[in-house]
Amino acid sequence: MRIISGKAKGTKLYTLEGMNTRPTLDRVKESIFNIMQGEIEDAKVLDLFAGSGAIGLEFLSRGAQSAVLCDKEKSAIEIIKKNVQKTHMEDKAQILNADFETGLDRLKNQQFDIVYLDPPYATDYIVKSIRKILEMKIIKQESIIIVETDDENRILEEIKNIEVQIVDKRKYGRATIIFLKLGIPRKG
Repeated sequence: MRIISGKAKGTKLYTLEGMNTRPTLDRVKESIFNIMQGEIEDAKVLDLFAGSGAIGLEFLSRGAQSAVLCDKEKSAIEIIKKNVQKTHMEDKAQILNADFETGLDRLKNQQFDIVYLDPPYATDYIVKSIRKILEMKIIKQESIIIVETDDENRILEEIKNIEVQIVDKRKYGRATIIFLKLGIPRKG
């Protein structure tokens, strides 16, 4: 796994061992960043289930102002710290060792332009995260929430009554990436 573009382009990242985390594939990452390229410069980013920190660090490498990298696993936090040092992003990255709910509570006085949600697939963490993000008002009207899931239909069903609208959706093999903004949910 490596940084694809920007200041830290080509930097090989440390990864987590085992099946608890799945790194986002380079082709998926590249597509996400192609779609997001006009939104990244000076953005404040939250990677709520950061794993190795690769997504947040990619945003920083491409010009984001800051990134909060949150993960509850101590092993993930150790890898994130190494990757932050390796990419020389210490001044722009904030690392939080917390579950997503506690992490969001700690971020209540901040606002983010981009929120990336890639929790363990077989959980209800996406819908819970989005609800809490909206409740805490840590995003603005123009902010984007990016969701990575392997169960598109379930996630679309779970978020259909939440005040977000789908602005884009892409499928890459098993993974679906859903881009959301604040707005009135579509019915049906």
